[in-house]
Amino acid sequence: MRIVIVGAGQAAASMAARLRAKGHDGEIVVIGAEPAAPYQRPPLSKAYLLGQMGLDRLVLRGDDWWRDQRIALRLGETARAVDAARRVVATDRGEAAYDALALTTGAHARRLPAVMGGDLPGVHVIRSLADVDALAPQMRPGRRLIVIGGGYIGLEAAAVARKLDLSITLIEAAPRILGRVAAAETADMIRALHLAHGVRILEGTGISRITGSDRATGVALTDGRELPADLIVTGIGVLPETDLAQTAGLALDNGIATDALGRTSDPAIWAAGDCASFPWQGGRLRLESVGNAIDMAEAVADNILGADTPYQPKPWFWSDQFDAKLQIAGLGTGHDRIVTRPGDGRHGGSVWYFRDGRLIAVDALNDARAYMIGKRLIESGRSPAPDAIATATDLKALLA
Repeated sequence: MRIVIVGAGQAAASMAARLRAKGHDGEIVVIGAEPAAPYQRPPLSKAYLLGQMGLDRLVLRGDDWWRDQRIALRLGETARAVDAARRVVATDRGEAAYDALALTTGAHARRLPAVMGGDLPGVHVIRSLADVDALAPQMRPGRRLIVIGGGYIGLEAAAVARKLDLSITLIEAAPRILGRVAAAETADMIRALHLAHGVRILEGTGISRITGSDRATGVALTDGRELPADLIVTGIGVLPETDLAQTAGLALDNGIATDALGRTSDPAIWAAGDCASFPWQGGRLRLESVGNAIDMAEAVADNILGADTPYQPKPWFWSDQFDAKLQIAGLGTGHDRIVTRPGDGRHGGSVWYFRDGRLIAVDALNDARAYMIGKRLIESGRSPAPDAIATATDLKALLA
């Protein structure tokens, strides 16, 4: 069986490795539009942007590994279309026939529209190696950076920029930062962290346009103010990459729709990672995380080889900002109660999410113990009472 994987990121690398580990001896071809071998994305907005990590440490596997595993890497090659009837992927360099096709095409950064100045030089996003290579030389001490978007990418970019001694203003249109992804209590901790490091945060503040003609010079706000800037980073989310799936006529639903096994509406085509949505708790879920990219890719690899085992996600995330680490287990969507616990230091603590009396997620800032215990409780299906979480002197006892 010849397996072709399109998209050369974390999910592709994990899937290819799993296929070999599970004994697949047939051809494996990985096609990626970027010239670099599969690499880690999380360090792009942190250690790599700071210059603390080079490309040699960013890549997931060395050249020798791909060669030894007999996995053909076709890099710098863009897949244009899928002919599902012929089982062929057409690229800008030719074709690739498959018996099974896996789409691990990931997601792309949302950009402000051109009419708002989103395409002006000096406006950056952080998603790919090329994005950060373009941004890094502009991050010079004393320059004025405006970050648009108060999600994790925007906050991580702001933290790195402050470390590099730039002047930072972060603008969030919603009433508060992290509005879509975290409780107000978590946002309060992160806001305090940034304010303590000199980041200016404007919440509930809309953007009317980016100013400038030949280059971005600032931001015009909906309240009439104009803020000058030397460069701008937009961190306003990502969109699943589904163009290739559309050419194959696949069903789409918040990404490439798969069944519980990771199979798409075409039985010969599978999907995993940021681009794929799957059945979950009576609806559909799409996760944008390293953990999901690895776990779903490995599950799909198993199912391509006949395991027939539904994918059971175990969501976990993290974000490094300044000297703080935010670790998240579970999904807090739909919570109806929050319990907070203080941490040991100035910037730290944990936020526990409950729905109908059941623990569904925990956010832990500089509190690895709370994260690990919360993660174990969630994954084992155990749920201490909210009051027990709030008053426990030893969280570990809750595991008994």
